[in-house]
Amino acid sequence: MEQRSLARRLRINQTLAEHRLWMRLRARQLDGCHFRRQSPMGRYIVDFACRRRRLIVEIDGGQHVERQEADAVRTAWLEQRGYRVIRFWNHHVLDDIEGVLETILAALRDRDPPPPGLPPCQG
Repeated sequence: MEQRSLARRLRINQTLAEHRLWMRLRARQLDGCHFRRQSPMGRYIVDFACRRRRLIVEIDGGQHVERQEADAVRTAWLEQRGYRVIRFWNHHVLDDIEGVLETILAALRDRDPPPPGLPPCQG
């Protein structure tokens, strides 16, 4: 299946944790930064991406316990392209959304400023 079609299906069939986080990231609600959900990147589809700040947010369910090696390869591939990847377990998003948002916000602010000609997220 083509990446974009798969990404579209994943957006429609999102998990509860993905839905709750998306409701707080969408429409530039977090520090004015634009996030995309279920965004194709190479052969991967990432849960949430702020391309301007080069940040990927992944929400992992129980299946990721058995996929740690594959997740490490995926993370390395994304990092080689200049992205920072942060991961949360589903239950962290469901039980402590404010703490998750604080961690994401800290990661957004911890990045180097955008290259010349690209304004920061805010504004």
